[in-house]
Amino acid sequence: MKSLLRKLISSNNFLSLANNGLVAVFAFLSFILLVRMVPQETFGEWILFITASNFLDMLRFGVTRTAIIRFLSGSDPVNDRKLIGSNNFINLISSVLLALIIFVLNIVLGDTVSNSGFSMFFEWYPLLAIITLPFNNAQSILQAQMKFDKMLILRMINVGSFMIFLFVNLLFAFDVHVILMAYLITNLISSLVASFFNWDGIRYTFSFDKQTNKTVLDFGKYTTGTLIGSNLLKSSDTFIIGLSPFLGTLGVALYSIPLKLTEIIEIPLRSFAATAFPEMSRASIAKNYDEVKNIFYRNAGGMTFLMMPVMLFSFIFAEEIVTLLGGEDYLITANIFRMFCFYGLLLPLDRFIGVGLDSINQPKKNFYKVVYMASFNIFGDLLAVFGFSYIIRGFSWLLLIMYGLHPSDSYKIAHAFTIIKTLEIVSFVTILFTLVGIGIGFYYLDKELHLSKKAIFVQGFNYLLKFGDFLKKR
Repeated sequence: MKSLLRKLISSNNFLSLANNGLVAVFAFLSFILLVRMVPQETFGEWILFITASNFLDMLRFGVTRTAIIRFLSGSDPVNDRKLIGSNNFINLISSVLLALIIFVLNIVLGDTVSNSGFSMFFEWYPLLAIITLPFNNAQSILQAQMKFDKMLILRMINVGSFMIFLFVNLLFAFDVHVILMAYLITNLISSLVASFFNWDGIRYTFSFDKQTNKTVLDFGKYTTGTLIGSNLLKSSDTFIIGLSPFLGTLGVALYSIPLKLTEIIEIPLRSFAATAFPEMSRASIAKNYDEVKNIFYRNAGGMTFLMMPVMLFSFIFAEEIVTLLGGEDYLITANIFRMFCFYGLLLPLDRFIGVGLDSINQPKKNFYKVVYMASFNIFGDLLAVFGFSYIIRGFSWLLLIMYGLHPSDSYKIAHAFTIIKTLEIVSFVTILFTLVGIGIGFYYLDKELHLSKKAIFVQGFNYLLKFGDFLKKR
């Protein structure tokens, strides 16, 4: 039993799960604390800051992240330093450029930025971009090397120290500006640790050559769009809601609660994808396409079956779960969370289709898949937020007046009703674009690997049964 436990704990899947799981728990607790520390409108501004920062992180690391993971997975020691050097140098250039662009826009736009929900982002992102560069470089390199234990240490330092500050802040009740300073400092600490131990490959930053740069950039020109598009699939909801005159930062705050719960549900999915990608890449480079298919079947099918009981439980107890996270003020978002439960059932297949396309060196097709999904999602969000919201608001306001309510009371009720119903439509669009992505992505992957739809669920279910039998025997 001890040998089984030791083997399980040291396995890459377990370490990856711990990496995502423990970190997500810390981030989840931090989220709960923040919800209760700041007013809803201020919390909405914080969400916009984090969401916009994550989006630009996809832009600056999109060129290199997937490429470095794929090529380092099948590289030899001679080329390792060159690939790491290319990764770090390209990321340095993109980070400085983005930081300068945001800095200049903040000066040029002036009052327009200050009066919007994005003021925190424009003011502080340039500094955050430089601070987090070593940390993000280390995450890419360590994943390619499958050193999930070191990834875990870095991420625990990053989110764990910030969570500790928030617990301490329960006693002192510092405002959001002090909280922001603490967030920047904890990111700086994790980056310093990454550089001190050379986990970010800082010593090899200038070890690149033209050929390795070309290799990374040729692959990355598509994965950049893929990562940006993937991030837009979620962040576009938040951005468009934040730009709405009706919804604004209040709508962002309300939408963030069910969205955060969905991210918690994704923890095991991200963990298995993190280990599956290097494995599928190695098999692809070795031209062992049967193994690529088997890994795809096991992960896509197995994770779908794992999600089913979780989604069912979450759907039934949506009110209790939402209240636990955000409090009574967020109870009205329970139906939005229920819609995300359907979305959660579709995620495994969608995620591993994308992983499969990248692993067989088809980033262009994965990019096309994400472009279709992002375009559909943005169009649907714009229609919901700037089209249906006006219709819902007008009809509900008139109906309430017809029933004898005072115009001022009717306006308040109609406004609240408009926010919730618009957010529900936005979440429904999420389900539709995921179905679009699965259909397009499977078509692309099937053309390359000649997949069996039945095998996805048969092998996925058998994989879970074998794992269960393995545990029982021990």
